Amino acid sequence: MGLFSPVAPIFIVPPVVLSELDYQRYYKNYIFLRGNRMELGDYNLVFNSLSFAIAAFGAATVFMFAQRSQVAPAYRTALTLSGLVCLIAFYHYVRMFESFDHAYTLKEGAVTATGAAFNDAYRYVDWLLTVPLLLLELILVMRLSKEDTYSKGTKLAVASALMIVLGYPGEVASTGDERWIWWIAAMIPFLYIVKELVGGLSASIAEQPTDVKGLVANARTLTLLSWCFYPIVFILPMLGIGGLELGVINPAVQVGYTIADVIAKAGFGVVIYMIAQRKSDAGA
Repeated sequence: MGLFSPVAPIFIVPPVVLSELDYQRYYKNYIFLRGNRMELGDYNLVFNSLSFAIAAFGAATVFMFAQRSQVAPAYRTALTLSGLVCLIAFYHYVRMFESFDHAYTLKEGAVTATGAAFNDAYRYVDWLLTVPLLLLELILVMRLSKEDTYSKGTKLAVASALMIVLGYPGEVASTGDERWIWWIAAMIPFLYIVKELVGGLSASIAEQPTDVKGLVANARTLTLLSWCFYPIVFILPMLGIGGLELGVINPAVQVGYTIADVIAKAGFGVVIYMIAQRKSDAGA
């Protein structure tokens, strides 16, 4: 190379200086997208479970309202409540499905996080509305005295609402310790409800007509078993199953809650209908 050979010019690009606020936003978004990864199998599992729940609650809603005319007037309120429970669940599962669809995109077999957080509040608003109604369904279909219906229904409805309110801060907590604290707090009204269902309603179930006594007992058992599934699902992230990060979907938790909801609402509603129909046929 000669002394006067041309030399390519060198351009010095000044470094980009980010403000502290811009850096925090960039870092939070990076951490969110890195932690919000989802495998294709998990994506399909959550997608299909939410889709199935929407179909189940939609069908159950139509069924409950259509069958009101098939039972005695004394039991139509119970079926109306069952239809409302399924309708409320149908709406909120549509909203959860939309939120899930906004949080993730599937393209060419790859699941990509969009940066939008999955909204868990839809599920808790649904529970806050439907759980007290579920308990009232069981009370109403037993056709207790007005005093017992009001007393038991009020106590169980208030306890169930308190349970949901205490559970939500734990659901959105970002640490396992916080989640344990709120789980323990929510278990207090939960155990009270279980005690009332097991002990408080035993005498009332014993007074039911012989041909429906078994169905009423089965309805109570179904309620207990499906409800006991919820606190187990709640602690899955604390046991190392799935992630624990606000706005990030834990597939095991979402599918577990969905299965429990379908059983506790649509399945329970069918049992309530069977009790109402049998008691109507017997003139009880």
